[in-house]
Formats: sequence, structure tokens, C-alpha cells
Amino acid sequence: MELKIGALGRATGTNVETVRYYERIGLLSKPPRTDGNYRAYGAPDLNRLSFIRRARDLGFSLDQVRALLELSDDKARDCATVDDLARDHLAEVERKIADLEALKAALSDLIASCCGGTVADCRILEALAPSTTSPAA
Repeated sequence: MELKIGALGRATGTNVETVRYYERIGLLSKPPRTDGNYRAYGAPDLNRLSFIRRARDLGFSLDQVRALLELSDDKARDCATVDDLARDHLAEVERKIADLEALKAALSDLIASCCGGTVADCRILEALAPSTTSPAA
């Protein structure tokens, strides 16, 4: 199987510029070129890019993806390191969810404080404005 970059991108749902970027940063190997100077990708490239894409869809950072790829290349290695990496990522996701829940509550409170009327009396804008009681610099 030989794929040009556009076909590889379509097969994995990845933008062509992103494929090139992954090559530049070393997540994907630079493929051989055809006689017409097109990149020629094979099944291993398709599998690797699919792996990268799935990891990115799960929110793993590029550094985490790099680590996962290195770990996946060593089939005999114990998977405890992979588990640790995934657990750390899950903890970060949970922290972000907690932050978003707090943000949601704060915005809900702001919206609930609005009683209608004019912009001059808007509680939301009042809450966003700088405090007039802050000390002068």
C-alpha cells in the first residue's frame, strides 16, 4: 500500500499540515519520496498516525503522545508506565473538569443575579468591572 499525504490525511482525519508538522517534530518518520517527489506512506505510517490521532483526541499532549509511541515500540516492556501516564492524564482531565464546573457555577450565579433593566444597572457588567475600592498605585 502506498498513500500520498492527502490520502493519509483523509484516512485518519488529519490535516495535511498537521501530518507535515508531526514529521518535523519526529512523531512520524519522513517517508520516502516517489519519482514525482511525492511523499509515499505505507501501512505502518497509517497505523502510527491513527495512534497519534486517537491519543490527541483523548487529550494527550504531544509530549505524552511521544512517550506513548516510544512505549508502544517496546512490545516486551511492562505496561505500568503506560498505566501511570494514563492515570496522570486522567487526573489532569478531572482537574480541568472541576475548574470548568467552578466556572459554570460562577457564571450561573452571575446570570441569576441579573434582574433585567438597563445596562447601567447590569449586575453581570458590575461584577466584571474593576473594583473602585482597590488601592491607588
